[in-house]
Amino acid sequence: MLDYFLIFLAILALLSIVFEEITHVNKAKTTLFLGCVAWMLLFINAGAGSERINHQLEENLLEIAILWLFLMSTMTFVAYLNAQGIIQAAIQKVFPARISQRKLMLSIAGFALVLSSFCDNVTATLVSLALLQSFDLPRAVRIKMAVLVVFAVNSGGVALITGDVTTLMIFLEKHVEISQLLMLFLPAIISVLLLALVFSIGVEGDVVTEQDEHNFSVVELVISAIFISTILLTMALNILYGVPPVLTFLTGLATMFLAGRFMQKDRQRPPMLDYIRRIEYDTLLFFLGILLLVGMLKEIGILTLLAEAYAQYSPGVSSYFAGIGSALVDNVPLTAALLKAQPELSTAQWLSLTYAVGVGGSLLVIGSAAGIIAMSKLSELTFMSYLKYAPALLIAYTAGYLITMWLANALYATGG
Repeated sequence: MLDYFLIFLAILALLSIVFEEITHVNKAKTTLFLGCVAWMLLFINAGAGSERINHQLEENLLEIAILWLFLMSTMTFVAYLNAQGIIQAAIQKVFPARISQRKLMLSIAGFALVLSSFCDNVTATLVSLALLQSFDLPRAVRIKMAVLVVFAVNSGGVALITGDVTTLMIFLEKHVEISQLLMLFLPAIISVLLLALVFSIGVEGDVVTEQDEHNFSVVELVISAIFISTILLTMALNILYGVPPVLTFLTGLATMFLAGRFMQKDRQRPPMLDYIRRIEYDTLLFFLGILLLVGMLKEIGILTLLAEAYAQYSPGVSSYFAGIGSALVDNVPLTAALLKAQPELSTAQWLSLTYAVGVGGSLLVIGSAAGIIAMSKLSELTFMSYLKYAPALLIAYTAGYLITMWLANALYATGG
């Protein structure tokens, strides 16, 4: 009976996100409250098994803490770069003074896709949104581009183990090789391009950017270099030595603080440490609530049921719907459950599953880290405003998945 009530709480949390515009209750508050209540009920019902529940909660909190620290360090970097106008200056160097909104849409989608291939989805989303927010766009176009950024970030990450955790998980289980994963770039690019073309229908007009002269201080240039170096080192150290990305980013953040302490001479500027206070903590609390609820669903066996359902149908169909399922349930525990079930799949089928669980979360704004960040950073992007584009997202996801299946079968039809 308790399991049904806990599922009800998860549904209630989803509804609180959906109807936030009507209730005017911040989604971070409702999800955090319901996530905490769900775990408290697990403890109350556990009896002699409370020690096991405590162990599961600690594991869940460890995963959340890693994500929190990583997100905090990335957001602090971006907050500083934004405040100093460094991202705006970089945009003015790359983009012309006048660009059509259609070209801008394609450019931002391409930028998000490429960036997310080489660094984590959190960094790629934050930087891409900072890029988007630097342009004065109509509300409807801004929402479209934000949705496109979410889809592009999730698509770009599937082809490299540095870009998406689920891709890395499947790779570490030796189901696919890096050379095989590179094939996923083609369906990712085509599906993002397709979505950008669909979104560009009816979009007219140009965007004008002010071409100002920027004179940056030495400390601003040094911190920009630290940020870029941190991204590159995060990838390199993780691949070569298995260093967790959060550790490298925290080291980069500490380096940023030290650089500010010893190099910043202007006492009128806020101390470097103050930029942590500019982070939108609603985003972090929302993550905490969502991941507590996902951990609870994992604890009561819902993810195991999904893995069992996967085995009941043909892998091509099951993987497609597993991707859609990842829009409701976090794709990392979902992929972990599928890997634990050890389905007998060919290389082509593992590649199709990799694409599905990596990109399928884009179908709903709560289905991926990129979507949650975007919803927290842009006030106009809500569950309902994002849901409006679900049909176009489903078309793009389906096209990418079908291309993945066709290409993977053509190249690795006999793969085991």
